[in-house]
Amino acid sequence: MTSDRQEAAPLVELREATKVYGSGPAAVHALAGVNLAIGEGEFVAIMGPSGSGKSTAMNIIGCLDTPTAGEYRFKGIAVGQLSRNQRTLLRRHFLGFVFQGFNLLARTTAVENVELPLIYRGMAPAERRRLALGALRRVGLEGREHHTSSELSGGQQQRVAIARAIVTDPAVLLADEPTGNLDTKTSREIMELVATLNRDQGITVIMVTHETDIAAYARRAIRFLDGRVESDVPRREAA
Repeated sequence: MTSDRQEAAPLVELREATKVYGSGPAAVHALAGVNLAIGEGEFVAIMGPSGSGKSTAMNIIGCLDTPTAGEYRFKGIAVGQLSRNQRTLLRRHFLGFVFQGFNLLARTTAVENVELPLIYRGMAPAERRRLALGALRRVGLEGREHHTSSELSGGQQQRVAIARAIVTDPAVLLADEPTGNLDTKTSREIMELVATLNRDQGITVIMVTHETDIAAYARRAIRFLDGRVESDVPRREAA
């Protein structure tokens, strides 16, 4: 019975999750009892104004923060019961991150940037180089493997960041405003790449964005307001 429930559990689940920063009159309730479930293979856009709780929810899902109360479950496992080292391992083996600012090492080549998560895993140099080159091919950067960040356009840098996020074959790709520093044309190219990774390779994508045209690439839109889920609808209904 237990194993059946585990198999049926959502990939990501928040149960009455709250997050409070500070105490007393100065306390800020970033999340106020959020219930949220995301299944394997979904592409979800999390939206909302500044201070709505969307980034806090993303940080909890990414094991970068913990709820003050309530529960976060990943593949049916109560993450709050894990040690700090276990949460680090969960991030390292199951989650990939893409940020607005790319977060690449400036004087390091594309392939060396993509190798970084594999170094943390203790992988042998030849194997991590093979996997990093493969990830760069998956994002369309053949021929740019040995270019440094300063030699790449913004769109190419974000492709390197995506390659770094997927080189470990994560269960979830967490993207925080992934097109925030890109022009309209490049943003479309990046989002088409992310949508392809979701559709063709089955990577679950959870993306924070404030742009409705970017959210339209997702198949589900969740809108936060005042620390709560205001709406949660499939894209076709949201449109």
